[in-house]
Amino acid sequence: MLHRRASLITALLAATAVLAVGGCSGSEGSGGSGDPGAKSAAHGGPSVIAPGKPGEANRTMSAEDAAEQRKDDNSPNAADRSYAHMMITHHTQALEMTELAPKRAQSTQVKRIAERISAAQGPEISAMKGWLATNGKGSEDHHHGTMPGMATAAQLTKLRAAKGRAFDQLFLKLMIAHHDGAITMATDVKAQGNNIQIEEMADDVIAQQTSEIVRMRDML
Repeated sequence: MLHRRASLITALLAATAVLAVGGCSGSEGSGGSGDPGAKSAAHGGPSVIAPGKPGEANRTMSAEDAAEQRKDDNSPNAADRSYAHMMITHHTQALEMTELAPKRAQSTQVKRIAERISAAQGPEISAMKGWLATNGKGSEDHHHGTMPGMATAAQLTKLRAAKGRAFDQLFLKLMIAHHDGAITMATDVKAQGNNIQIEEMADDVIAQQTSEIVRMRDML
């Protein structure tokens, strides 16, 4: 009986010692220098280097502050301006093509889709010109070869000479390719641009022209 009581006391003392050691370790892990992650959390998270504006030094700030600054930064960049310039030219060609439809198209559906495209892209051109007037013109040296979906001079000449069913088919094929190119450009600027207005314009282009592509393919 005495032997069993002694064994029980020994076991209790050993358990108490283990708990004491664990408590010390936990204290050191949460407040000591042995846990870098905990130390970073205590100081508001890891810091990052934020590049300064031209002529200004870089700054050190918390990751949270840096993320918030990026979120609030709406300043246009080169991709935004390039998109606006190129899309004005891109839309202008689409309007040139749609202007031929009333007199040269045979299909009522083709005439209606041409009206729809014209009604959408005319105001978009005005909006982008207004945006550029406020946000700087930048470089305007853009060639048709750098813009996906642009019809060539030879293709436009052929479209102007076509009439009836031949016009309908050529118009639809050229405009589908034209819309595909615009969607590519809009997708690119959403990834590379920084201005919320340009992003919203790009979203509109993607939604509108994706819908029109589906309709035009059904007409072929």
